Amino acid sequence: MRNRYRRGVSADPLNRGKPQRSTTSEPPSGSGASAIEVRRSTRRRRTVSAYREGDRTVVLIPARMSEAEEQRWVGVMLDKLAAQENKRVLGDAELSERAARLSDQYFDGLARPSSVRWVTNQNTRWGSCTPAEGSIRLSHRLQGMPEYVVDYVLVHELAHLLVPGHGPRFWQLLDAYPRTERARGYLEGVVAADRLPHLPAAHDE
Repeated sequence: MRNRYRRGVSADPLNRGKPQRSTTSEPPSGSGASAIEVRRSTRRRRTVSAYREGDRTVVLIPARMSEAEEQRWVGVMLDKLAAQENKRVLGDAELSERAARLSDQYFDGLARPSSVRWVTNQNTRWGSCTPAEGSIRLSHRLQGMPEYVVDYVLVHELAHLLVPGHGPRFWQLLDAYPRTERARGYLEGVVAADRLPHLPAAHDE
């Protein structure tokens, strides 16, 4: 039986319109993501919304939107959905387990932090580590953000346990994480939207 109500996100709650044309794309093999269906509507003027429907994600957009705009908005709405669904905050123990899995996946388990925890006193950077102690600290502002963003910050700090500085070797290690650029773009957008003090580029973190 189909649920009467659907949980989703919208860039504007007005003017939902009826879908006129739709396209469906499959996620990359092995990504674990659901299929994405884009539905265009002539009645939809400016709003963009998205919701989960079974094993797929439906994104509703205006019919006149260009292909480039469609791709951009699909990415934005997927991030919004991911943030909505990631409200449960990982505890420090779960964060440590996540860091261990990421180390195994990207660094052959060579980065072994002694502790990984949330902190509330980091308002000008997303993460930090002390290589001599093996400790990693993540800003509480990351809580509720998409998982790939949290993972990027964890991978960044794990790489510092192997290479303390930001030389070529460090960036070579970080290149192993495939969503680095997308995660950095997301964090830069958060900074701009919240009008936080200017943060240094990722290589200065």
